[in-house]
Amino acid sequence: MEIVDVVDEKLNVLYPIDKKEAHAKGLLHPTVIAEVINTKGEWLLVKQASDKQDPGQFVSPVGGHVKTKESFENALKREAKEETGIGNFSFRLIGKKIYKRKWKMGIENHYFILYEIYSDAEVVLNEESVEFRRFTVNEIKEKFESNPEFFGKAFHFVIQHFYPSLVHLRGVTQADKII
Repeated sequence: MEIVDVVDEKLNVLYPIDKKEAHAKGLLHPTVIAEVINTKGEWLLVKQASDKQDPGQFVSPVGGHVKTKESFENALKREAKEETGIGNFSFRLIGKKIYKRKWKMGIENHYFILYEIYSDAEVVLNEESVEFRRFTVNEIKEKFESNPEFFGKAFHFVIQHFYPSLVHLRGVTQADKII
């Protein structure tokens, strides 16, 4: 059982709850998301496993629930180590935004806390991802233009809300509407 905190739209903690119940009921709870960027300016993206939210598509390499009473920074460090094997890195907070969508396991109602991690460390993936690649900003732009489905809905949301100048989507949107 994984316990998370239900929060309001100002990130005030309301009460703890089992993560599965939070998803079943569509309750808002915080998750950390991180873009990993190396010293060459390349972005690390991972292709999600078949049982994840965006199967077979590339998404942010770090993303996970903040456990009850856990700080955002501690959750970031824990999730980065679990999902990429990266344990020693510098980082900065980029922003916060609510992301809500339905998927096969329930309703994700996540308060995204987005960071950038700066690291050249070797990547070691866990079972949540089947592949990783490093992309230049130009390669990301080109993929958004030529094949937007290459990226998962959550990554589209991140780009649209935190990096809108990175790509021009020309009306194409993979991000689900708030439900």
